[in-house]
This record gives sequence, C-alpha cells and structure tokens, in this order.
Amino acid sequence: MKNIAILGATGSIGTQTLEVLRFHKDEFKLIGVSANRSADSIITIIKEFNPKVVAMTDYDAYNKVLDYCTKEGYDIEVYFGIEGLNKVATNKSVDTVVTSVVGMIGLEPTLNAIWAGKTIALANKETLVVAGELVMEEARKNNVNILPVDSEHSAIFQSLQGNSMNKIDKILLTASGGPFRGKDLEYLEKVSVEDALKHPNWSMGPKITIDSSTLMNKGLEVIEAHWLFDCDYDKIEVVVHPQSVIHSMVQYEDGAIIAQLGTPDMKLPIQYALNYPDRKSNIGGTLDFKTLSKITFETPDLKTFKCLELAFRAGRIGKLMPCILNAANEACVSLFLNKKISYLEIADIVEECMNNFDYNKEVTLHSVNNMDKEVRDYVFNKYE
Repeated sequence: MKNIAILGATGSIGTQTLEVLRFHKDEFKLIGVSANRSADSIITIIKEFNPKVVAMTDYDAYNKVLDYCTKEGYDIEVYFGIEGLNKVATNKSVDTVVTSVVGMIGLEPTLNAIWAGKTIALANKETLVVAGELVMEEARKNNVNILPVDSEHSAIFQSLQGNSMNKIDKILLTASGGPFRGKDLEYLEKVSVEDALKHPNWSMGPKITIDSSTLMNKGLEVIEAHWLFDCDYDKIEVVVHPQSVIHSMVQYEDGAIIAQLGTPDMKLPIQYALNYPDRKSNIGGTLDFKTLSKITFETPDLKTFKCLELAFRAGRIGKLMPCILNAANEACVSLFLNKKISYLEIADIVEECMNNFDYNKEVTLHSVNNMDKEVRDYVFNKYE
C-alpha cells in the first residue's frame, strides 16, 4: 500500500486524486492534505480518510479545522501556512506527494519533499517553470522520481516508455485552443471573466482556465516539458488539437510518432502517476473510435495569443525570466478575475514585466522568492 499526501486537496486535481484513492482504496492510504480556505471540505476529507497531518494556509480556516479535530477527538496534527505545507510534504509515513496547489507556493514544499526522498506526482507546473534547473538537479541528487500529472506531460512520459535508447526528434505538445480559438484581437477586447471561464473540454480551477484561454497555460507547459524531458525549446512544438483526444506526442529521429490518446479526464494521468510503473483498472471513460468523427490540428496564433510566444521567449532566456513571466501572469490573472484589468492587458503587463526586471541572477529558492514578490508587488501597486 502506498501512502499519499496531497498538497491542494480541495482544488480540481486534489478532488480528482481523492476519487482515484476511493476507487483504489486497497492500494492507497491518505496520510496528509493541505488546502487554503476550504475548511469545510477538509473536515469532510478528515471524516472519510482520517489523515495524520493537515495544513491550512488561511488562518481562520486553520483555526476552524484545529477546533474541529480537538472537539471530535481526532489524533491529527494541524498546521498553518507554509510550515504546514512543508510538514505535510515531508511526513515520514508519506511515499508519494501529489503537488496540486496552484501557483508559486508549491515550490518550497516540493523541494522539501524531494530532500526528504519522496516521490513527486507533479501537477503544480509553476514549480518547474520558476525553478526547473534547481528542482531537477535536487531530484537527481536525491534519486527522486518526478512523475508528471498534467495530461500533456503524462502523455509525453507514457510515449517515452521503452524508448530510453532512442533519440527524440521533437515533442508535440497539444493544446485545445481554449474558448477563444479562432478569435481575433478585436473580439478579445470585449471578453468578460465569465466568457474566459468557459473552457470547451476540461473542468479546471479558475486560474488554470484563464491561463488556458490566453495560451499561457500551454506556454508554462512548454517550460515544464523542457525541464522534465531535458528537451531543447527548438524541439518542442505546440499543436492546437480542439478535440483533446490526443494528449501529446513524441516524434523520434526515424520519423515515427508515438501518441497517447484518451478521454479528457484528469483522473487517468493522476492514476498513472500514482500507480507507476503499473497500470490499474480503468477509472474513467474510454474512447469509442466508431463515434469519433474527426481529429484535427491547427497552428497556434501567436500574434493574437502572445502569452505562448512570451513563454517560449522566457524559457529560452532562462535564469529568473520564467519566474518573472509566472509572477506577472499570476498577478494579472488575479486582477482580471477581480475585474481590475481587461483580458488583453494580461499579456501586455506580463511583457512589460519581462522588459523591466533584471532576470540575470542565479536560480535559488531565495532569489526566486524575492523576484516573485518584487514582480507581484509591482503589478498590484500599479494596476490594482
């Protein structure tokens, strides 16, 4: 039986991970969970799974969960803040840490989990975006596996199995195109928050849904793929595939392409990561090729959706530039969701930050945290 901790247990990936644990209840035990404000959801998880350790990053939510555990007699360690995330990630009983918190906050507990020798089921793409060099080096030093949970990176990972001796020509990273595929800048000038939250294929949290609509999500995945698979940016190609059936592909030097196909259901890559290297009984639906009418591909529109081009640019520049990109984007998405800036301003402000901040510094936990704060403060102070 594998012991699991989930950072971000009440978000989209976290709740679907819980579904996987329920489905394979004889295979896994939930040891630790974390959340931000969702105290009631965590209490429900406590009632069902009785974990050993819980962390909340909102103080009122922390007190509510602590009071509940005390009154009900649960022998559970309850922690607050980043210290709590680190406690969950490094608990001695945990084998695998599912890192599904959204944003930069996932970096420190992921590094601590690596230093503690835990297997990482990585759903927090920002960890590799802002500090990929550092994270992958520490994983190598500590002989820790980082198993991708993102559907696209899981597809690439699966397409690489059994081919360690074969040379890759390129990675083909698929994108649905989001809700505004085919639209022009004039259309995007009028986009509302409600419009941007309507993804055609996937059910995700608000931040990732907005990132998907701007193609920033795909840009962050490009940087993540660079670090996960040690692949040069010139060998990573983004292909728009509206049906979300082919989750990504690998082309080898002989021209052969191996792809992973499946329904747009995040439980499938979650299950693969948790059970790796084994495959277990199907938790999600399966494709019916008799009813699949078409599979199409398009070239992404980098002029209209310039966040993707900005991400490629940041990745190629390296050092702290991806951190600047990510911090600016996280701040801008928050401002957009709160109706403080327009949709098209997201990319413009990200580019402004990339042009204004000094990226040429060594990537350390300290330098990343400092740069992240500087960029966020700049964006919020200027545009909020």
